[in-house]
Amino acid sequence: MKKFVPIVSILALFILLATCSNNKEAAIKTLPKATVDETSQFGVDKNINVNTIDEWVGRDDVAYVDVRMLIDPGDYSAIGGDPVLSGTIEGFEVVPYPFLANLSGLPAAVAATQYNGPTLFSLTWDDTGAIDTVKANFKESKMVIKDLFPEDKAIFLMCGGGGYAGMTRGLLIKLGYNPEKLYNIGGFWTYKGKNLEHVKVSYGENNKYDYNALHRLKYHLIQFNQLHKVEE
Repeated sequence: MKKFVPIVSILALFILLATCSNNKEAAIKTLPKATVDETSQFGVDKNINVNTIDEWVGRDDVAYVDVRMLIDPGDYSAIGGDPVLSGTIEGFEVVPYPFLANLSGLPAAVAATQYNGPTLFSLTWDDTGAIDTVKANFKESKMVIKDLFPEDKAIFLMCGGGGYAGMTRGLLIKLGYNPEKLYNIGGFWTYKGKNLEHVKVSYGENNKYDYNALHRLKYHLIQFNQLHKVEE
């Protein structure tokens, strides 16, 4: 004999599912427009930064990008940083800024050994330090940028101290991205939250050995020898 589920029970189930869906949507906070903290040296966002990032992780409407190099040739240890990307925040993918555009304005100790290899773009700056011109070095440069930084999402940019993230934000704005959706959340070196993704690990007796497990990172490789140079 067939058993029939009462219509009332079916209606109750639909109401329960709808309520759960509405509650989930309500729990997702509306992103504030990106607002630069004027007191910040590198233009870190006033609302969404390494102090508040734990409130904003795991969103489908955000691209989380760590713009540090895996091992930066610049001597960041000389200014209290770490040239090795030994940790990040869960959900962040790595797209090194030094591969995007040429560097400027770094501390002397870092600039002496900074990355000077190929970049997607070459920049010039005006007297105020703002980007003046942007020249694509490869025919695929703009395509690569749009693949790495989706225009249909908000973009959270993070580096070690905030400098590379600020440079990336400036480049993207110059390339036509909406500044209200570009957030420099600052530097990982001061992050104290609960979403730490360990990259540096210790092992062996009494943790004698350290190893930077860079293979754990979601790293986006730009293979420059596969790109086509723009003719001068």
